[in-house]
Amino acid sequence: MTKAYFRSGNYAAIVLGVFFLFAAPATGAEPVPEPIDQEFIADVDQTVQKYVVIPPSAKDRPSYDLLIALHGHGSDRWQFATHQRAETRAVRDTAGRHQMILVCPDYRATTSWMGPTAEADLVQLIAILKGRHSIRHVYLCGASMGGSSALTFAVLHPELIDGVVAMNGTANHVEFANFQDAISVSFGGSKQEKPDEYKRRSAELWPERLTMPIGLTTGGQDQAVPPDSVRRLARLLHDQQRPVLHIDRDEGGHSTTYEDATAVLEYMIQPTTQSPTPR
Repeated sequence: MTKAYFRSGNYAAIVLGVFFLFAAPATGAEPVPEPIDQEFIADVDQTVQKYVVIPPSAKDRPSYDLLIALHGHGSDRWQFATHQRAETRAVRDTAGRHQMILVCPDYRATTSWMGPTAEADLVQLIAILKGRHSIRHVYLCGASMGGSSALTFAVLHPELIDGVVAMNGTANHVEFANFQDAISVSFGGSKQEKPDEYKRRSAELWPERLTMPIGLTTGGQDQAVPPDSVRRLARLLHDQQRPVLHIDRDEGGHSTTYEDATAVLEYMIQPTTQSPTPR
């Protein structure tokens, strides 16, 4: 096992068991499967909810890992399925490299922020996918709003998730000041009207629930989703000896490089990729 220390600025993130796996292009590799647009009827309100699936190229395996990717504010299910941002390419490449089923839900696009309805949809979708496939592990990732939402869902339903990656997200909705018009609609009211809802959805306030491997990226110059709450969460998890990789770029903004995104994704999945047991 490799112990590595990632240092950026004044904070050192301690990494246990991280492997940097940047695969070279394979000769004669199978073509990447096309995204498939699918839908289900939400139990919570009987509306049609959509999601995109990119299946693995290998069709003969007894079980598969599931990677769910949550899009950012203003986008939808197609962001991680087709966009060419560094973060989205890293997610698709990682899913393909490990023969994972990649699922990109709308989760009440375009301004979800993982409110109660989006949460109910994702719980239902995971159950649907487990009913269709033999799933070994369920991983959750996202960027910006999606990263924030991944952390929120993980603390609300840790029993459903085997690993989390949050890129450029927030871990504290009580203090987060941006996008409040959209968040108040999603959460069913403002911070003053629904204080408990904002607390429930703030991962920083529930670190004891985050026992799965977690990869985090932040940028010191990020004004859209400031990094402070995720930095604090990373320190809390490290102090509690939880498996966490935090890559914090002091000069970074509201984005994550392909290399950093790949590093946190690989860190998330490495502890469990050898396990044959379906969840």
